[in-house]
This record gives sequence, structure tokens and C-alpha cells, in this order.
Amino acid sequence: MEPRIKDRFNDKILEDACQRYGIAPGHIHLLDGFESFMYAFDRPDGDFILRIGHSFRRTPELIHGEVDWLNYLAAGGAGVARAVFSQEGELVEQIPDGLGEHFLATAFVKARGGPPERAAWNARLFECWGQLIGRMHRLSKDYTPPNPDWKRPEWDGETNLEVMQFLPPEAVEIRRHFQVLMEHLQALPRDREAYGLVHQDAHAGNFFVDEAGAITLFDFDDCVYGHFIYDIAMVIFYAVMRDFEQRTPEFCLPFFRGYRSENHLDPAWLAEIPSFLKLREIDMVALIHRSFDVTNLTDPWVAWFMDGRMARMARGEPYNPVDFTQFAEALEGKSKDRSTDFAE
Repeated sequence: MEPRIKDRFNDKILEDACQRYGIAPGHIHLLDGFESFMYAFDRPDGDFILRIGHSFRRTPELIHGEVDWLNYLAAGGAGVARAVFSQEGELVEQIPDGLGEHFLATAFVKARGGPPERAAWNARLFECWGQLIGRMHRLSKDYTPPNPDWKRPEWDGETNLEVMQFLPPEAVEIRRHFQVLMEHLQALPRDREAYGLVHQDAHAGNFFVDEAGAITLFDFDDCVYGHFIYDIAMVIFYAVMRDFEQRTPEFCLPFFRGYRSENHLDPAWLAEIPSFLKLREIDMVALIHRSFDVTNLTDPWVAWFMDGRMARMARGEPYNPVDFTQFAEALEGKSKDRSTDFAE
């Protein structure tokens, strides 16, 4: 979290937010949060999550765009943790920080269940995951923000990708690869059938699974307009990080079966997955350079991810060497199944 945001936060801000959402003393506790202050709270009407961000990161209009789309998806039967109104009927509460800016409070229904256990990491989960992403994409085709000011950014907007700002200057070859990659991705068509609002970060750390196996997705803070295959590639990026040749088919075949039960996407888009995986790889490396001392990586996952990464990227090696076009049959067709497994 930015120090300037952390420095402006205090108990008075939290107390104000609690009053606005009817949270009684002792019924709220702090959770881990990277870019915002996150809390769990309970009221007589259920369990909820409170997010307190700052206008330095997102404007009230952008957050309105996030929660309006989120609630639109929930109304369409997608398994997402919908936003709830404050005591005054607001989805975004603005709380003055005392220095001319605002903290922005938003509350959400707490997702049922918990993080997917390793024992549940199987074809059934992958298929449900694909079904959820497919339903979101299908619904997004007909979504228009009710207020033009609420429109979320494009995937390649300045506020979404900050790669060149944080990649080290000496990474000349990686910077060159990134520029060529962006020229290719930005030239792709952006038609209704393949482009719309996407989550952009729908990995397993951003959903819970209940006892019945239903998934509830949350953390829509980074939602943008992007290619549907980009959203899919982001899922694959995190779901398959080792043993690519074996684990990619194990994940992708059931995932795409679930996806096609909800949405039709031309299988030709499968050929673009490697490019979007590479985009995420370069973006991740830039974020690590922004947030960590790369000469002394103490975080085990970050250290593993960065081991030899810069050299492989400079050589232009793919993030995942699998030919994704082999999954065309799993993606083809459009099932008539419109099950509501993910409805709240």
C-alpha cells in the first residue's frame, strides 16, 4: 500500500465507515489487504467484507463502475460477491481524509466457503471455474454502464499497464519484446463477441468454494475492458505454473468444457493465449521490480518466480510452451445448458 494512503488512515476513518454501514463495535476485524484496507464484519442480516480504498488509486466513478458491473453479473446468476448498500443507500461512501481527498468505502457480501483445498483441485473445480468465467463473458456482451463516467479503463490504458515505468533500464531486450508484443495485441479486433468487461485477475486466490462445490468470485478492483481470451489467459497463468506439458491439458480441457457451456468464443482465439501469457509474465516482473528488492528476494514464491526469469525473457522464450490450439475441440460449440450452479 502506498505510504501516503497508509499515513492518512486512522481510527476516525474506520469509525465513520462503520457508522455508514451499520457495523456495531466489536463486530469487525482487519484482514490482509495489499492496495486497500480490508475488514470482515457481521450484522444481523449476514456476513460482509468492508473495503476502504483511497481516491489516489480509484475515483468514486471508477468504483461505481466496478460495483455496478459486479451487481449486474450477480443479477445474471454469476457466482460473484455482490456489493451492498450503505445505511444511506450508497454503494460507494466517500469519507474525507482531512487533507482534501477521500477514502472510499464499499461493502460486499462475504463469499461462501473458503479457499479451494488441494484435495478439491480437480476436473470438477476446473469445469465450474470455466463455467463461471464463461457466464461472466456472456453477460458482459450486453452490459453498458448506466453512467458514462463510470466506464472502466481499457486493458492497455496508462492506469492499468505500467510495465515500462518499472522494468529496469538495462533490460533492453525485454523492453523490445514488450513493445513488439503490445503492437500485436493492440492490433487485435475488439468486437462484441470477443471483447468486453473482464475481471483480469480471476485466479484461485480470488474465489471461495463452498461445500457443494459452488464458486464465488471476488476482488473486482482491477476489472477492465479487455479480450475475453485475455481473461482466460490470466486464469491459466496462475493455474498452471509448473510442469506445463502435463498440467496444462489437465486444467484446460475441463475448464474449456465448462466455459463453452455458458459462452461461445471462436476457437481461433486460442492462438493468442501465449501472447497474453507473455504480457502477464512481463507485467508481473515489472510489478516485482516495483515492490521488491530483486537483489535480495526473501519471499519464497517471488524468489522462485524470478529464478532465471530475466534471462529466459530476454531470449524470448514463451511463458508456457504448450500449443493451446489443441484445445479447440473443447472450446467449440455452445451448450444449451444454462444451469444456475453459481447463483447466490
